[in-house]
Amino acid sequence: MESTPPEGRGLLRRSVLKAGVAGGLGAITGAALASSATAAVAEGSPLGRRFDVIVVGAGMAGVTATRELRAKGKRVLLLEARNRVGGRTWTDTWRGHMIERGGTWVDRLQPHVWRELNRYRLPIMADQGVTRAIMPTLTGFEELDPSVAYIRQKELFTRFFDRSTEIFPKPFQPLSRPDLVAEFDRFSLRDRLDQMALAPEDEVLLTSWTSLYGGTSERGALTLIQQWWALSGGTFEGFHGVNTYRPARGTVSILNAMLAESKPVLKLNTPVKSVVQNTREVTVTTRAGESFTAPEVIMAVPVNVWRTISFSPPLPPAHREATNAGVGVPHEKKLWIDLSNPTDRFVAESPEGRGDPLCFMGRFNDGQPVVAFTVDRTFDVDDRDEVERAVRRVLPGATMRDYIVTNWHVDPFSLGAGAYRQPYQLIRLHAKLQQPHGRIKFAGADIANGWNGYIDGAIEDGLRVAGSPTLSGPAAAAASAEESIFVPKVNRGLYRGLVGR
Repeated sequence: MESTPPEGRGLLRRSVLKAGVAGGLGAITGAALASSATAAVAEGSPLGRRFDVIVVGAGMAGVTATRELRAKGKRVLLLEARNRVGGRTWTDTWRGHMIERGGTWVDRLQPHVWRELNRYRLPIMADQGVTRAIMPTLTGFEELDPSVAYIRQKELFTRFFDRSTEIFPKPFQPLSRPDLVAEFDRFSLRDRLDQMALAPEDEVLLTSWTSLYGGTSERGALTLIQQWWALSGGTFEGFHGVNTYRPARGTVSILNAMLAESKPVLKLNTPVKSVVQNTREVTVTTRAGESFTAPEVIMAVPVNVWRTISFSPPLPPAHREATNAGVGVPHEKKLWIDLSNPTDRFVAESPEGRGDPLCFMGRFNDGQPVVAFTVDRTFDVDDRDEVERAVRRVLPGATMRDYIVTNWHVDPFSLGAGAYRQPYQLIRLHAKLQQPHGRIKFAGADIANGWNGYIDGAIEDGLRVAGSPTLSGPAAAAASAEESIFVPKVNRGLYRGLVGR
């Protein structure tokens, strides 16, 4: 985890972590754990170069797979390009506040992460919610009470998701109805909006989230958000409510607990250059020139990053197509903004195509900074004046003290934010991407069966690739029914925290 930037500088820090060659086997620097939590192996010894399994990527999927393999007695080397664990989750500290620079929220409807919270007795907290909602209109923005702001949006959402539970009757098995998936997977979010032929005043109530999830409404696949709707129980309240709770000690607390239990050999600051396999073993070579071998390798890095690593033999056609086309939402940036005015709890949404760079802003807890998202490729987040102007387009009179941004699009170890498929990628590529390439297996939220793109999906896919049972049907219901360490109840569904992946 990077140190907190000096207060008052007003300068941006990107999330691009320059990979170094420092850090030895078994050492964890800056982020999650003390080095005693990992198995110490002398770098010059035979065991320092040969392992039973090498896992590339210490995000949620990679750490989950590592824990499961260690429980089976495997000697595991976990390689991470950054100087921290977590991947596209990143618990940081800024201006005295704990912030999440990537994935944030968890929910009872997400059984894999819910089971981990209970397994490790990790406390969770609920956002307080908002006292006002700022919604888009054809002529600007309208301030509404949250209790009435989403009445019309609920009607529109319900219509938008018509037939979703029919297409995904078993939402953790996305291809259980391949006939219907094939029928709908060709549509983008924009195709669905056009099909609905909404009045302009209604369409603006939907495009803030259709553009954000896909990067643009034209890019994102309809079937992915239909699957999320089915996973949420097929209701507006369930769909919005999944972005309500978060780990009280940060998403890193889940990773800390897994690593403390499994004690793998962890090597940070170690980006991988090449993966070469033969009939007996796989050799992984880092950019620093170090090589490690194992009979099996698990690639737990984002799909978009596969194209930056040399594979021999080359990746199969489906994997090459996926990594070249991209899965992660492009140009997405997450900002935390310290406003001295206003100070209340609010949520604000901006429609696509009207020139409002910040498509979502919100403060959900008293005294906390404001979180905001943008997918506008022309928006210069390095320009403080431009950021402040964007804030004031939605909040006239706002006063910004400082801000910080995470640009996942330029992060070389992400090359995009949370996963969001494009049309045809589910029906044509999904099952193939889960298949091994010889002795190499692939894992991650990008290719999960259930909550694709969310923390839950990353954990699920880590279990899958390690050969451990995943949850669906009655098992998922049982895990979701477990009580966790809650804070007081909240009124779910009155607002949505965004990109809770």
